[in-house]
Amino acid sequence: MPSPEPIDPIDPNDELPDEVEMSLFEHLEELRSRLFAALGVVVLAMGLCFVFVRPIVRLLEAPANGVKFLQLTPGEFFFVSIEVTGYSGLLLATPYILYQIIQFVLPGLTRRERRLVLPAVVGSSVLFIMGLVFGYQALVPAALNFFVSYGGDVVEQAWSIEKYFKFVLLLLFSTALTFQIPVLQVMLGLLGVVSSGQMLAGWRYVLLGAVILGAVLTPSTDPLTQGLLSGAVLGLYFSGVGVLRLLGR
Repeated sequence: MPSPEPIDPIDPNDELPDEVEMSLFEHLEELRSRLFAALGVVVLAMGLCFVFVRPIVRLLEAPANGVKFLQLTPGEFFFVSIEVTGYSGLLLATPYILYQIIQFVLPGLTRRERRLVLPAVVGSSVLFIMGLVFGYQALVPAALNFFVSYGGDVVEQAWSIEKYFKFVLLLLFSTALTFQIPVLQVMLGLLGVVSSGQMLAGWRYVLLGAVILGAVLTPSTDPLTQGLLSGAVLGLYFSGVGVLRLLGR
């Protein structure tokens, strides 16, 4: 008789620790409670930001270098304040939102996957802040300087306060989200979905994708801002490949 094939031993890292069976109703109830908790913190954070909305507005106006802002319709600045409050409150509440997401998905993760949670959250938070800083210090001034210098000798620089803040906030948050690329790469590499060699082999597609992403995510049409964002995407991508190489993946 042929000997039976050996059974692979169960990897303890792939086990679900402290597995607890929950019904679909219990999962939905937990999801609802966590959503309400996160929403409550977002509302509180927005309320806090509304109290300090004027200093936040002045901070966001600073890259314009003294350009005159106009309120073109009654209540325009009030609605701008609400918009700035919303973005700022969401940013302030992001750590708690991440905490609620982690607590919801944690019971379904294996031991190996759980080890990735804390580094992923810390790395994601740091890169998100770096993206905001890069957008505020580099992309926003570059875009504004381009537009001011392009038409400065023809038209007077007086901008709509609403249009300006939509431009700045969209650019800042799109840049911050773009900075999450290395975290996604490292997670996929550590989970064995794709290797650093495979990522490096597709550099031509990455280059094309970076150019397209820079054009799509940049609310302005100037080539300087699009080039800076595309360059940042490439730098982030190859940084993620480098980290995976260091980790032997």
